[in-house]
Amino acid sequence: EIQVFQSNHEGAIIDRIQEAYSDGTEGIVINPGAYTHYSYALMDALESVHALVPAIEVHMSNIQDRDSFRHISVTAPECLGQIAGFGKASYKLAMHEFKLLEETGEL
Repeated sequence: EIQVFQSNHEGAIIDRIQEAYSDGTEGIVINPGAYTHYSYALMDALESVHALVPAIEVHMSNIQDRDSFRHISVTAPECLGQIAGFGKASYKLAMHEFKLLEETGEL
């Protein structure tokens, strides 16, 4: 089962990440958008749950091919990895990776 959550409000995203710790969520696929580059609050939220609820960061565009400030992610270190540059398929690739990790017992 997949649940989708979207918000333009940093606090709402943080609340949802923290809820994942106790609501049975098994993994988070997150596109932090511009928060990627400066949201230490979002980074802290991901860190607070990553032992139980791992995350994969996704970006539709190739962030390495954009402005230099976009090359740095403060949130990626709290994720299993980062997938970027494959458009909407970035989300599918992240979900596929979770499935593979589950099948191999790595989650």
